[in-house]
Amino acid sequence: MDRRQFIKLGGFITVSVASGGLAGCGGSDYTPPTPSPGGSTLPPATGANWKFPQSVASGDPRADSIMLWTRVVPSSLDDVALASGKAEVSVRLQVTLADNAGALGSNKALEGATVVDAQITLNPDFDNTIRHKVTGLQAGQTYFYQFTAGDVRSNVGRFKTAPTADASVSQLQFAYLTCQDWSINHWGALDHIANNEKLDFIVHLGDYIYETVGEAFQVGSVESRHGPLALPNGAFKSGNAGAKYATTLADYRYLYKKYRTDSRLQAVHERFAFIAIWDDHEFSDDSWGDTQTYSDGEKKDTGRRRNANQAWFEYMPADVTFDANATGFQNIKIYRDFKFGNLMQLVMTDERLYRADHVVPETTPNPATGVPFGSIGSRYLVAQEMHTFIEQQKIAAATAAGADPLTAVSVLGATQRDWWKNTMKDSKATWKLWGNEVSLLRMGLNGTDAIATLVALQAVATLATNIGSTAAQAGGQVPLAGAIVGAVTAGAAPQLAQAGAVAIATAAATGGDMTARVTAGVTAGLSATQAGVAAAAFSQAEASAKAGGNATAQATAAAQAIAIGYVKPDIIAKKVESPFVVASGKAAALAPYFRKFLVNCDQWDGFNAERKALMEHLKANKVGNVVALTGDIHAFFAGTVHDNYDAAGGGTPVMVDLVSAGVSSDSFFTYLREEAGKLGDLSNLVSVPLPVPVPGLGTAKLNVNLLDYTLGKAAPTADSLVATLAVQMRGQLAALGVPENAIDLPVESMLGLIKASPEFGQLVGLAQQLAGLNSNPWLRHANTDAQGYTVVTLTPGSLVAQFKQVNKLVGSTAPVNVIAKITTATVTAGQVAVAIS
Repeated sequence: MDRRQFIKLGGFITVSVASGGLAGCGGSDYTPPTPSPGGSTLPPATGANWKFPQSVASGDPRADSIMLWTRVVPSSLDDVALASGKAEVSVRLQVTLADNAGALGSNKALEGATVVDAQITLNPDFDNTIRHKVTGLQAGQTYFYQFTAGDVRSNVGRFKTAPTADASVSQLQFAYLTCQDWSINHWGALDHIANNEKLDFIVHLGDYIYETVGEAFQVGSVESRHGPLALPNGAFKSGNAGAKYATTLADYRYLYKKYRTDSRLQAVHERFAFIAIWDDHEFSDDSWGDTQTYSDGEKKDTGRRRNANQAWFEYMPADVTFDANATGFQNIKIYRDFKFGNLMQLVMTDERLYRADHVVPETTPNPATGVPFGSIGSRYLVAQEMHTFIEQQKIAAATAAGADPLTAVSVLGATQRDWWKNTMKDSKATWKLWGNEVSLLRMGLNGTDAIATLVALQAVATLATNIGSTAAQAGGQVPLAGAIVGAVTAGAAPQLAQAGAVAIATAAATGGDMTARVTAGVTAGLSATQAGVAAAAFSQAEASAKAGGNATAQATAAAQAIAIGYVKPDIIAKKVESPFVVASGKAAALAPYFRKFLVNCDQWDGFNAERKALMEHLKANKVGNVVALTGDIHAFFAGTVHDNYDAAGGGTPVMVDLVSAGVSSDSFFTYLREEAGKLGDLSNLVSVPLPVPVPGLGTAKLNVNLLDYTLGKAAPTADSLVATLAVQMRGQLAALGVPENAIDLPVESMLGLIKASPEFGQLVGLAQQLAGLNSNPWLRHANTDAQGYTVVTLTPGSLVAQFKQVNKLVGSTAPVNVIAKITTATVTAGQVAVAIS
């Protein structure tokens, strides 16, 4: 035992020093806790009455160390039951450099000479979890490990240590994951990772568990192998029935235990070391500090926060500090960094424990109603002008009090922010990657432009009907009728409109271009605006006719020209006072939305001042090749983070943000679709339902995702828009009973029918118009209706991220063909840009 220098930390974390190891020359700027001397004096466990119900795990790989984890209980105990009693036995750990890859997925005895062979105390005070740190390891090497209790062996685990800080590294490959709700969809992604990905490690960005059971977003389809969860204690979110949330240490422990009984999650942990951070659901949805946001609006609950902290510490193999005896809720520190040679420095931040309240608290009264905002208006769909005003007020108050100006508007808190700045500034690595829980990208929406687009498009049908009626009185000349209706819509008297239209038609007949046609209309007495609208309507109908369009198609083309060329600009200029808004009968309902909005203020858009400060720091210190790895929002995004999004042109790009969808959690699109349904016509900014009859089976209930285009995705073609429905259609056909091995052909056939339908053609036009809003020009990719994960291949010259979207459930099981689509985002070293392919 002397050469392994077995020592004990704080009664829970134990440490061994490997024999024959060469200590790495610094894996990061992280300083581990100082161990105290001592070792397990308890006898080894004996007999066959033992099991490892949550298998094994490793985490925080450094050049010379790793944290190993397991949980051991008597075989008679339920897998998720709480351990009891007192510490009476120890468990054996063995670690070897010998190749045991063939034993992964089994409890075959570990082979080869060991570098660690230690007995570790099994302590019920920590629910029989073991956290054992091994130091003195060789850098850049693959190790295998196994725990043994009596006659029972755990599955074999594997990890790879980081290269030394000064090593020249040509490539790293890792995955990053987030948002793996047990209660919705499936975990096929985890199975695919374990069996197919070749990785150095995995980054987990939080929402490893979800603290709620039976919440509205957890009641959809779920694979049958994930049965209902039952918290030991729990509290009802509302009244005495319905959804519950974890409150006690037993509740949070139960969730980690239950989640990790899934063999697919076990397999990923067995094969790859995790570098993990938490987000909100490890404690409470959209939380800040020790405050929850779903009970009585906002409620401080220090005891609950401490319970969540301890459970995360016990169950995640993270080399972090935790002090159960410390008062308050900041009794754990999980922000830290990792160096992987000269290629990468990974900076993991904690964006919940130190953050301030949302800039617009939920209890803030809505000026229009006097009723507190709640989540909509404070966290989601927040009026940008109001948010900016309140943020500036809070900064001014802190400054006047002599405090850090960002005290009340911070995600990181002052201490962590300074650490982040220094770490980024001092990094010598080619790439600085930021394990960042919530997106840094501006996701804004100009409500005025959006409403103008929707109302204008809704006017197309009426305008087309008017053009058809006018054409019947004009000898069937649809272009002429389009010009007449265009001029009238722009305010011309009918007789003058007719004269102007005739003049435009005459100019067209003699080969006049658009300028000549407009001039002819003005000469006939129309205003320049009226002549322009009339000439545009005439020209679009004329073009449709030349392309073989029938009278209906010609009228629709002219109507679209009028709607987009006149109706939309009029609404943008006059807002709620536009005659087109008044005529819609919806002026009162639409009035609150004629302004700019921030879509999600639980992420960095809600803490704009601090984001600006961080970007200014990077820019001032010429810190380049910074890329954020982000989760939380249940969607794939890629784009550039700017120093000041509110500056002219959106400011200067400073770094890149690559956002990964959740492993299983319901998509951002699904959430907003349900919320937007309460907004009437505005719901078309997010989604349009598209029921599709499936002969002999029923109806496929699709929802066309328009949110992507509203947020800034490039305008689609019919082909690209129908392609976005493939995963949905596959899931719908599976739900209707089509077997997976026979599903591809009917998916292709149904998509072809959808594409050919006139209704879909109108949706293509709507999506194109929404994309034309150019709401967030820094976005290069958006897929808000997806589950999946991301794999990064990093070299000195580039970062290549593969967004891997997974298929939907097949009945009540995960699909055999897991991966539905791969989208690649590439960042080239030295450039603040991202290319999508």
